[in-house]
Amino acid sequence: MVEIELDGKKVEVPPGSMVMDAANKLGTYIPHFCYHKKLSIAANCRMCLVEVEKAPKPLPACATPVAAGMVVKTHSDKAVHAQKSVMEFLLINHPLDCPICDQGGECQLQDLAVGYGGSKSRYQEEKRVVAPKEAGPLISMQEMSRCIQCTRCVRFGQEVAGVMELGMLGRGEHSEITAFVGKTVDSEVSGNMIDLCPVGALTSKPFRYSARTWELSRRKSVSPHDGLGANLIVQVKGGKVKRVLPLENEDINECWISDKDRFSYEALDSAERLSVPMIKQDNQWIETDWQTAIEYVAHGLRNIRHEHGADKIAGYATGHATAEELYLLQKMVRGLGSSHVDFRLRSADAPAGITPWLGMPIAEVGKLKRALIIGSNLRKDHPLLAVRLRAAVKAGAKLSLLGAADDEQLIRIDNKLIAAPSDWLAALSEVVVAVAAVKGVAAPAGFEGISASPAAQAIAASLNTEEGAAVLLGNSVTHHADWSRLHAAAEWIAAQTGAKLGYLTEAANTVGGYLVGATDSEVPFSAPKKAYVLLHAEPELDAHNPQQALAALQGADMVVAMSAFKHGMDYADVLLPIAPFAETAGTFVNCEGKAQSFNGTVKPLGETRPAWKVLRVLGNLLGLSGFEYETAEDIRQEAFGGAGDLSAKLSNTAGQTPVAARAGAATLQRLGDVPIHFADALARRAEPLLRTADGQAPKAVLPAALAAQLGVQAGQKVKVVQGSGAVVLEAAIDAGLAANTVRVAAAHASTAALGAMFGPISVEKAGEGA
Repeated sequence: MVEIELDGKKVEVPPGSMVMDAANKLGTYIPHFCYHKKLSIAANCRMCLVEVEKAPKPLPACATPVAAGMVVKTHSDKAVHAQKSVMEFLLINHPLDCPICDQGGECQLQDLAVGYGGSKSRYQEEKRVVAPKEAGPLISMQEMSRCIQCTRCVRFGQEVAGVMELGMLGRGEHSEITAFVGKTVDSEVSGNMIDLCPVGALTSKPFRYSARTWELSRRKSVSPHDGLGANLIVQVKGGKVKRVLPLENEDINECWISDKDRFSYEALDSAERLSVPMIKQDNQWIETDWQTAIEYVAHGLRNIRHEHGADKIAGYATGHATAEELYLLQKMVRGLGSSHVDFRLRSADAPAGITPWLGMPIAEVGKLKRALIIGSNLRKDHPLLAVRLRAAVKAGAKLSLLGAADDEQLIRIDNKLIAAPSDWLAALSEVVVAVAAVKGVAAPAGFEGISASPAAQAIAASLNTEEGAAVLLGNSVTHHADWSRLHAAAEWIAAQTGAKLGYLTEAANTVGGYLVGATDSEVPFSAPKKAYVLLHAEPELDAHNPQQALAALQGADMVVAMSAFKHGMDYADVLLPIAPFAETAGTFVNCEGKAQSFNGTVKPLGETRPAWKVLRVLGNLLGLSGFEYETAEDIRQEAFGGAGDLSAKLSNTAGQTPVAARAGAATLQRLGDVPIHFADALARRAEPLLRTADGQAPKAVLPAALAAQLGVQAGQKVKVVQGSGAVVLEAAIDAGLAANTVRVAAAHASTAALGAMFGPISVEKAGEGA
């Protein structure tokens, strides 16, 4: 450690630290613009000039390394005079439009100008003007004259997001930040640039000019999307959510959130919102009151149990429902005498005896030395975990991937195994054999005739490290028909190499769904029922096989859709308006097993009710015991016993013996991934997200060889047939796609007529009139 004196106080910091680090440790504030603790040092704003003893002139605190015995003064006359001089230069060209600037009230330049700015300017020349830029539907660059060239946005793109989407042109007063010609900012974490901008140059396009910062009340919440459980600040005005910002939590989301977390609130005011209970009578939908609707449901469920047996009733949810909602759903369904309750609608198989979780604290992901990722489009499925892995790779970690598409992850990938989905088990079998050879152990029985490819050998060698290794299974593994066998192979590999085995869990409450027992041994919709209670679920978009799900729903006597949005009008009999995350209290258990509770930030819209209250009343009407809850906390206490860290209850160990497989995907296979902005009901209705590159309708993506064989060029139409359904889609060509694989995204209305997310599929060139 190096000891220095700062403003008369002694402080010790590690060698290589900067004066700014020492000041931060002491809690001493030094004014700055370009410095940010998560970004590299730029030292281009010079606002942090301080006096260093024996130095001939003030030095920037952010870029001056500490030295033993150094004496620093941050607020001496010399330092303050230098800081005021820098402020004078910064204000030469800055426009005087604070009254209309969206950043007014939370602008670093405005705040520091009060303390370091003069009451008048010595400059009489005209201020420079920078032409507005177009950066896409999320970030507004209409006021780039305000930019002070701190380059935080540029550095964020390069260092955190992994892609340089903004850069600086020109020199001197002609310098300006801009996007590449004809390009927009498309990173899945791009919205963080808005937070980083210390002035009003980059602002939120959906929020722009809708409220002043001092008009907004601030409430804590938790992201309802991916499994990370990012901490949020929800800002409210007039009973409406106006903006969502990150709440810093170094152990979970650091100081970032994904664009989906940031902008999905726009769906809360969607025209599709369901705000009044509705019942279908004579094939016509009519609005009704809660008592009529809920009694209709209770009466229908009692009749179906009486006439067909409790086994013909099922309750299906998604992993985006709160733990309280899932707990009451399973309690109600089981109270009726049925075991058919599940939230894993996209799963066609599941290993027995596991409660999947990350296998480590989230913060450790950024410290891994080696990792094998199986079946995950990292950037889109888990944007903030990808940020941590990107940081780990920059620090020297080696990353290996197994998947069906060689997607650009904006991370250096050392080893890749690209194979058709049906060949993933064969690829893992090769890694099993390679690991056995590297560790000098016998491969499991049945693997004798399998030889490891060079890529499998490289992955095994990479995992052969003393510590800091992990085998992580992604969303596509849990959607795969061979999930159990893929898990067994991954578990064996992890056990032999000493790596941690973990799941990049799919939804906000995937872990919570397991913990509250909302799981069934029967695959959802595989055996038709007479009654379905759907909680936040849209089976045509959320099920593994939409054809199968829709056939089951249309053949049922009663379908109750509990949702914040109008959907399923053709198969549902009752629509009950329930509150999305911003309008209810609840708990999400994130991928590391941490239970995070939150309260509603605004009142429910119209006649909307929290789902836990609806399920409580329904349980009472059905005459079930144990439904006398007063608050969401009562339910949480019963479900979890008040524990916050639930990781002790989680296990990725199934103990199954790996089964060998050999490659043989001769038939065309579908890769049915879930696009980032279509994974849940809220995101798929957020207009700003749907206008991004990631929000466009899916295409039929073909490998180059197949496209040539069919005579199809990018942009032409192809007919995709699977099961009893067919759709016509625009074709795209991807040289990184595995042979015999066609990528057709699930979770979108344009592909809902197709079958299973993974399985045989056929493609042909569409006729001219298609």
